[in-house]
Amino acid sequence: MSHASYESLNADRIKSAMSATGQIALHHLALYQQLDSTNSELQRQAANGAPSGTACLADCQTAGRGRRGHIWHSPPAVNLYLSLLWRYSLPPAALAGTSLAVGAVVAEVLQAAGGNDLHLKWPNDVLWRGRKVAGLLLEVSGNSQGSSFLIVGIGLNVHMTAAVDNEITQPWIALADIVERPLNRNQIAGQLLDALINALECYGREGVAPFLTRWRQFDAWIGHPVQLICANQIINGIHHGIAEDGALLLKTANGMRTFHAGEVSLRKQ
Repeated sequence: MSHASYESLNADRIKSAMSATGQIALHHLALYQQLDSTNSELQRQAANGAPSGTACLADCQTAGRGRRGHIWHSPPAVNLYLSLLWRYSLPPAALAGTSLAVGAVVAEVLQAAGGNDLHLKWPNDVLWRGRKVAGLLLEVSGNSQGSSFLIVGIGLNVHMTAAVDNEITQPWIALADIVERPLNRNQIAGQLLDALINALECYGREGVAPFLTRWRQFDAWIGHPVQLICANQIINGIHHGIAEDGALLLKTANGMRTFHAGEVSLRKQ
């Protein structure tokens, strides 16, 4: 378990970790020393017409965002804060399953880097033995007539130590603490971008179906009692995995119910 020395982000090194097709589809890659949030930056660029395949990374974020309004702590130089813009000729509602597609490929990339015992918490947290190693923030915009864009944000704890960020209240871990080999931030960033581009292109052609089995391989919650926090309501039940459209299946006292991303939070009881 090794902590590499500081390595600055480098666009050429990131691209060299990508496949030829990934490099072609990556329209523009911008690196920033500091941003409010990589997702917020791409929202601004998208509003100005930035094309599909626009990506950015920041070495640190001053207003990093998680799901449901949570802060994403973003200390400098130790983690990855990465966002990718992707445009679709589909209505926003058709992109509901993208969080599962993205979760599955991020878990696969981290597993390939040597991270064993990883699992996914619906809809889009990557955990290691119950501790968060990566969080995803997917934001969809568009019109119901049929064109939309998606911003995929990834916050990955790479070399963060408790000394760097003791403000995080939930259990977390850094990838460097669970992987035996040295980690290279540029290489992981390139591998993540490559996998994301591949997944988002595939989703545009085939939807969520190709990703369901891949997601289920990381679903450690099946059969466990869970608690869903849905608006101001708490729903208890047994986690029954995910439906064919990517919704969460929950067996409750009132029978089987389905819930969609963005509505709920999941806690093992």
